[in-house]
Amino acid sequence: MSDSNFVDYVKICCRSGKGGKGSAHLHRSKLTAKGGPDGGDGGRGGHVIVRGNKQFWTLIHLKYRKHIIAEPGIGGGSQRMTGAEGKDEILEVPLGTIIKDAESGEIEGEITEDGEEIIVVPGGKGGLGNDHFKSSTNQTPRFAQPGEDGRDEWKILELKLLADVGLVGFPNAGKSTLLSVVSAAKPEIANYPFTTLVPNLGIIQYRDYKSFVMADIPGIIEGASEGKGLGIRFLRHIERNSTLLFLVPADTNDVIKEYKILLNELDKYNPELLHKKRILAISKCDMMDAELLAELKKEINKRFKEKKTVPVIYFSSQTGQGLTELKDELWKQLNTKESSGFDY
Repeated sequence: MSDSNFVDYVKICCRSGKGGKGSAHLHRSKLTAKGGPDGGDGGRGGHVIVRGNKQFWTLIHLKYRKHIIAEPGIGGGSQRMTGAEGKDEILEVPLGTIIKDAESGEIEGEITEDGEEIIVVPGGKGGLGNDHFKSSTNQTPRFAQPGEDGRDEWKILELKLLADVGLVGFPNAGKSTLLSVVSAAKPEIANYPFTTLVPNLGIIQYRDYKSFVMADIPGIIEGASEGKGLGIRFLRHIERNSTLLFLVPADTNDVIKEYKILLNELDKYNPELLHKKRILAISKCDMMDAELLAELKKEINKRFKEKKTVPVIYFSSQTGQGLTELKDELWKQLNTKESSGFDY
């Protein structure tokens, strides 16, 4: 997905259709000069509906549709005929889309399955025809109900990517390179921070034709939970991941310190993220010789309090070292029902 094509947030005005008015018709025919009321009900106004579509990956098709207007219902007719319902306005969205009220920020629903529908703004009810108002004291009512007005509301559609594994790391930690090596995704890669400006998804092929989905989000920096850098805008995309893969490059000054900074930012943003299964992966191990790598492993084993509950994998996307072990561990975590307790 290119920068210009990935849209994960839109604010739109949704206007449902007005209900059709009821009919105040009185029956007339060759044989009946003064018949009773036979006015039909008005049709319901059109809904504004959000529908899940697994073929969509972004909200770009709604970026420039600021006003969504459903059709009004048709008025009732004679012989108790009910008017036609107004045509619904259906917005197809990617799986993982959340619907919020723009004023209150309250979450009103979320789309997680293909074909799932949520009525965002219901259409107005059709008015009752005069046939409903006849009585022993008023046998020929000459009035009917008007249709209920439609509603005009601003909604926010926000996308949270549905992926099995979420990559978490500082800029330039090697997340995009890993995704490009283990999947067919083609994220932009360069040797400078913030190369990744939008989330990328890749399907990881595993043994015996099995597969899982990995998401790479823009790098997190210290203070991301407070709005610094790009990470805060995309942290919501890892809220749905069942496993988090923390990437820390082998050439960083302090691997454990960097890992704890990442944990701290997730904790500040949403403490529930720390209850997810996670793996610590040390990337760029090809930059170290065997002796330095052995020292690094010794240091991490000595300081890493979570070593009994969080797997630590050493790998290189350039040479392929440790990639099979990494995929094996990811598959194991994805197929473990519950996460273990963490020391930190």
